[in-house]
Parts: sequence; C-alpha cells; structure tokens
Amino acid sequence: MASFLLNTLRNPSVFASSSSNGSLPTSSNQVSQSGKGGPVIIELPLNQIRRPLMRTRANDPQKVQELMDSIAQIGLQVPIDVLEVDGAYYGFSGCHRYEAHQRLGLPTIRCKIRRGTKETLRHHLR
Repeated sequence: MASFLLNTLRNPSVFASSSSNGSLPTSSNQVSQSGKGGPVIIELPLNQIRRPLMRTRANDPQKVQELMDSIAQIGLQVPIDVLEVDGAYYGFSGCHRYEAHQRLGLPTIRCKIRRGTKETLRHHLR
C-alpha cells in the first residue's frame, strides 16, 4: 500500500482513472505523457499545483459557490490549464474552479497540462 501511494504521488497521471474530484473519467489515450508536445489531460493533487498569483487576485464568492454546486452535481466539465516546468506544476487560470475544489475538500482536479520552459514561466509571472 505504501509503495502504491508513493508511486501515485510521483506519477500524477495515475489519478486520471479516478473520479475523486467528481469529474468525468478521462480516457487512457488522453493521459499519455508521450513526447508529442501537445497538452494532456490528467488529474493532479491540488497540493501539487503552485498558484503564484493567488494572493493578488480575489475570487467572486458567488461564482465559487455556483461552481461548487455544479461540481458536486455533475463534476468538473472544463479542466484548468496548468503549466509544467521541470516537473513542477503552475496554475495561472481556473482560480474559481480551483477554489471550488478546495472548498469541497476534493483531493484532485482535472488539468490540461502544457509543458514549458523557465522562460515561459517568467513570462506568465510578469
């Protein structure tokens, strides 16, 4: 069990077959992390996503509540966009969806992962 948990934390794509966040299951061909360069859809633990702009933006409480209600009923329909740089995940959008997942106590969120460079990350931080 411990080795499964350790492997799961090292390889976030394992979460793709789970629907712990209420999202629709993702097909295995979307989860592939092949070197094709395009975005992939996976489930990521919320605590693995860095939110560098979170303190500079305020979310609309009504919109968060509406999303919480929707996610609880039908799951997350649109994944958040996440930038992967050197194995770290950065989220700059999807703030309301991210907060709704946090407030619902869901451990993971469906993400569209795009790989980038440190220069790409610096561009997003401007």
